[in-house]
This record gives sequence, C-alpha cells and structure tokens, in this order.
Amino acid sequence: MKLLLDTHILIWAILNDPRLSAAARRLLDDPRNEVWVSAVSYCEIAIKRSLGRSRLACSTTDIADYVDQCGLPVLDLRPAHVKTLETLPWHHRDPFDRMLVAQALTEPMRLVTQDVAVVQYSDTIIEV
Repeated sequence: MKLLLDTHILIWAILNDPRLSAAARRLLDDPRNEVWVSAVSYCEIAIKRSLGRSRLACSTTDIADYVDQCGLPVLDLRPAHVKTLETLPWHHRDPFDRMLVAQALTEPMRLVTQDVAVVQYSDTIIEV
C-alpha cells in the first residue's frame, strides 16, 4: 500500500515522539507499505518555523536530509493535484492539509493522519 504521511506523522516518526500511535508505527514499519513524504510537508514546516509557530528544534533542511538518508520518496506538488484541490469540499481550512489530501486522492495514496477533520475527505484516509 502506498502511504503519504501527514506532516505531524512525519515529524513524530522522525523524533520518535510518543504521540505517534502504535497503529501508525505498524503501518510505517510494515515492509509491504511504500511510505512517501510530500514536498508540501517541507513547505508547511518551513513556513511555520519562519512564523515562529513551531517548537521544532530541527530545520526543514534537517528533516529533508533525514528523509533522504532513509530513502523515502518525496512527492512534488503537480498541476493534477491542484486540480483536485480546487474541487475539495471545505471540511478543513488548513491549506497544507488540503494539499496533502488532494495529492493522496489524485495519486492515489492512503494519507496517514491523526486529524479527524482530514478523515472526512475520504474513506481511503487512514486515521491512526
């Protein structure tokens, strides 16, 4: 199964944060799953850090380097994703989450999140 990580899931996995659920850890550790990271997550982290809205000690560069070292593929934002984004209902106001949903629905991939508002978009989104 192709999994796309919501930004908070990516950060929690990298930091081994206790907020990462056992269900999420099982998905990430399952060798049958192909785990992807979105370039949108890098943008979200960079913008929130530059606004001072993140307590994350590591930089976007640190996270990107870690993802590269792990060999995880990165999904760029493409015009097809933006077309899907434009058609999404407004279950959620966070633009980054909406872009991740659009990417997951377009590819298709299973977005892994802990955000209950995001889950409203599709039964293919995995709430952990």
